[in-house]
Amino acid sequence: MTSANSQSMKPATVAKKLGIHLPATPQEFQDSVITRADFAELQANPPEWLAELRRNGPHPRPVVAQKLNVSISGLARGGVEEALTTAEITALLQAPPAWLVAERSTHAAVRTEAQRVKDEAAKKDAKKARAKAE
Repeated sequence: MTSANSQSMKPATVAKKLGIHLPATPQEFQDSVITRADFAELQANPPEWLAELRRNGPHPRPVVAQKLNVSISGLARGGVEEALTTAEITALLQAPPAWLVAERSTHAAVRTEAQRVKDEAAKKDAKKARAKAE
C-alpha cells in the first residue's frame, strides 16, 4: 500500500483545490504531476506566482461567483463565461449591471430558503429525539 504523500494529482485538480485558473499558471506547473506533499507545500508556502494569481486573478468561475455573491449558473445567465481578474470583479461590484443585481437577489433568496429548510429539519429531528427519550 502506498503512503498518502506518494499519491499524485493532475494540475487541473490542484488548480481547482487551490482556487486558481489553470491556464494562468506557469507552463511548468501545467506540465507537472503534483504529489500530495507538493500540494501541501503549495498551500503552506505559496510561491509568488500563486500568491499573485490569488490576489489579482484571473480567477476561475467558482471564485468569481463567490466574490460576486451569485451562483455559477447566475454567472452564465449574466453572460460571464470566462475567468475575471480582481479589477474586473471590483468594477462589476462598484457599478453592478442589472443582471448582477437580479442574480444576487435570487442567490440570497435561495440561501435563505435553504437555511429555513435546514432549520425545519433540525427542529423535526430534535422533536423526534425528545419523543424517543420519553
